[in-house]
Amino acid sequence: MDTHQGSFDVIVIGGGAAGMMAAGQAARRKKRVLIIEKNRTFGEKLKLTGNGRCNITNAEFEPGAFLEHYGTGKEFLFSPFAQFGVKDSFSFFESIGLPLVVQAGSRVFPASERATDVVLALRKHLEKAGVECKTGCAVRRLVHQDRLVTGVETDVGVLCAKSFILATGGLSHPETGSTGDGFLWLKELGHSITHPAPSVVPLEVSDEWVKMLRGVSLPIMKITFFLDGKKQFSKAGTVLFTHFGLSGPLILNSASKVKDLLQNGQVTAQIDAFPDTDLGALDRNAVSVFDSNKNKTLKTVLKDIAPPGTSSGVQTLLADIDLDSKVHSISKEDRKRIVSLLKALPVTITGLMGYDRAVVSDGGVSLSEIDTRTMRSKLFSNLYIVGDLLNVSRSSGGFSLQLCWTTGYVAGNCA
Repeated sequence: MDTHQGSFDVIVIGGGAAGMMAAGQAARRKKRVLIIEKNRTFGEKLKLTGNGRCNITNAEFEPGAFLEHYGTGKEFLFSPFAQFGVKDSFSFFESIGLPLVVQAGSRVFPASERATDVVLALRKHLEKAGVECKTGCAVRRLVHQDRLVTGVETDVGVLCAKSFILATGGLSHPETGSTGDGFLWLKELGHSITHPAPSVVPLEVSDEWVKMLRGVSLPIMKITFFLDGKKQFSKAGTVLFTHFGLSGPLILNSASKVKDLLQNGQVTAQIDAFPDTDLGALDRNAVSVFDSNKNKTLKTVLKDIAPPGTSSGVQTLLADIDLDSKVHSISKEDRKRIVSLLKALPVTITGLMGYDRAVVSDGGVSLSEIDTRTMRSKLFSNLYIVGDLLNVSRSSGGFSLQLCWTTGYVAGNCA
């Protein structure tokens, strides 16, 4: 699949999810297509998604409900999603030999649960469609004249085409090549860019008890966030404790709101480890456990009351209770304190982790500067902008990749 210099119908810059979808779709329309990627291989970030399993989309088939996950972007996205939505993603991936499975939270993965298989299937699709590929090729800038992009200046010379699709990605996971080049080129062309910031990202905390539990994942938690002691919002779901703080779907989908709170004061949180059990029932369970283990130490029995794997962290929050005391000598007040603690484990949020740990970074080109029926720039009539270059906030859980498939398809269909 060597490429020779010459004029193409479409040049796609960026060999990630949106770029591969766009290139394949343009080539299916019998266009002569070149895709340029600065890495040696395609889909480097795609290989990391869903912890290496690739959360391809979300099985929410009601278009209105799906678009609710894109914040203020939803009003601009009705047209592209009407052209290529979730059902179309299922059909497309199965047509290129990649069956999908739906898992918890309606998350959709390849049946093999291997992100590398997604990249492989897309590469074969490009080959079959006749897309010409240039890897290990860095683009320096877009050449333009009279409101038209005329070529891309690369380290092997200028490559020309009738249309250009920019799919260079945002700033999450910069080690994969997402270093924000596309934002700089678009700014040079006169597009207004909202400065990107990590938005679907783990939270950094100062609490040692949290860090002690690194690697522990709890599936049914409720977390409530406070600003200067006043309750702001709550979410329920899976929490993953890490060496720097908190992660997992529940946390990732709270990060954007937490980011706003952090600009206005001190942000704390409380984790309810038993959201489906009220305080009275939890206390009755503790009484039962204590009665059955009267001569054991509190330290030993705590693991039967706290969620699995968390007793070592919980112990540190009970510094003023003698953990070596026999259970029969624990006062009613101390027992109730322990139970209350499990309904409100304290956390102090110090910040959001950076781009290196971000699943998604928001920011980018305003959708008001793009004709989203075609994904064409309103400033340059032969430039199409897709994927993470768009300023669209979105939840984790397959919504980011679906945005790439949708916008890539529409641009590939219209370029």
